Amino acid sequence: MIPSVLVSELLANGCMAARGNKEDLRPVVRIFEPGGSSAWLLTEVSPTNPKIAFGLCDTGDGNPRLGHVDLSELAYFRSLRGHRLEVDKRFRATKTLSEYAYDARRQGRINV
Repeated sequence: MIPSVLVSELLANGCMAARGNKEDLRPVVRIFEPGGSSAWLLTEVSPTNPKIAFGLCDTGDGNPRLGHVDLSELAYFRSLRGHRLEVDKRFRATKTLSEYAYDARRQGRINV
């Protein structure tokens, strides 16, 4: 689902976090539901379990939150219309994850 070059960047960020780096990172990848309201902005994957990512998660319930997500669950996700999630190939982060989180909480959704 996520291109290998982005997975490498997510893993590098995860390794930095595992070593105690508390830097407020910019998201590496945006995953979204075509035609829907769900979206994920991910900054890192766990170096011990690369199927687990961390980022801003918006399941479309109006309550975006920071947390972990299982990438295998996202790979199998289907919308009510039967659509799979997609990686936004044009996404380039312009803010840090905490800035996106602040904006998303105020607006009730991720808006990039």
